[in-house]
Amino acid sequence: MRGTVEWMERVQIPLYLAALVLSAAVGLLAPAIAHPAELAINPVLGLLLYATFVGVPFAKIGQAFRDWRFLSTTLVVNFVIVPIVVFLLSRIVAHDQVLLVGVLFVLLTPCVDYVIVFTGIAGGAKERLLAAAPLLMLTQMLLLPLYLWLFVGADFVEAVDLAPFVEAFLLLIVLPLVAAGLTQFAAARTRWGAVTQEVVLGAMVPLMMLTLAVVVASQIAGVGRQLGALLLAIPVYVLFAAVMVPLGAVAGRVAGLDVPARRAIVFSGATRNSLVVLPLVLALPAAFNLTPLVVVTQTLVELLFMLIFVRLIPRLLPSRSAALR
Repeated sequence: MRGTVEWMERVQIPLYLAALVLSAAVGLLAPAIAHPAELAINPVLGLLLYATFVGVPFAKIGQAFRDWRFLSTTLVVNFVIVPIVVFLLSRIVAHDQVLLVGVLFVLLTPCVDYVIVFTGIAGGAKERLLAAAPLLMLTQMLLLPLYLWLFVGADFVEAVDLAPFVEAFLLLIVLPLVAAGLTQFAAARTRWGAVTQEVVLGAMVPLMMLTLAVVVASQIAGVGRQLGALLLAIPVYVLFAAVMVPLGAVAGRVAGLDVPARRAIVFSGATRNSLVVLPLVLALPAAFNLTPLVVVTQTLVELLFMLIFVRLIPRLLPSRSAALR
């Protein structure tokens, strides 16, 4: 089993691409699969986040919070710099409230799941980003309504049902966190617990593939039907990814972080929480039925950028040994 897991980790990017291509083909050829795939998003995403949190070193969370320079830089990038960038870029779609809401939902929320994977592939400080994930998730849930109030208006925020936000936080964050903590507790004390933890950690790549597959299969037919209406959001996503790389790199340098931490800051700033906010936008009023597709479009654009960034970022931010060669 260990050999299979190591192989999957080495070739995870091609595996993710294969999952995307296959699920897109299935979603386009068999549109009826969209509904059951959509119902599977939350359970599958919950499992992915559980596996992600099992890798969080809970025993070292206190140490992570003492890493104030990394944490503060992550928070400033995601909750000060990113909102400014998003507000400016969102002017491209500000005339269309449906597009605007979708863009804001996805770009204002930093990723807490597959960003860990891509950061690790690029030689970034994935452990530090992993330890910061619960704080990032809690902060974005608290600040997102404020940002929406500032950028869209009080009328929209008052029309949004907050129950799905609370439900998503409990089911997708609190429950996986508690389960992960119990798994680690059992792993430290029992043989079966240690085996369970190893199996869960080994399932990360298949769970990521499954998550990407159900999201794409559930939404790709809708994206295809509404492609003309969604085209205007694509430049926003492309510009966001392109702008956040230098801004994240500069922020890491100004904070005096080491190279792995600076790479992690870049990935955290550029990668968004599309998989977690998708259930939230699916619960918006009927007038916003295009908004989930706006979010999924960002996922597709971002994954293409991640395939570039895992090769580009180590070259833009080389380690000292690489720089000396």
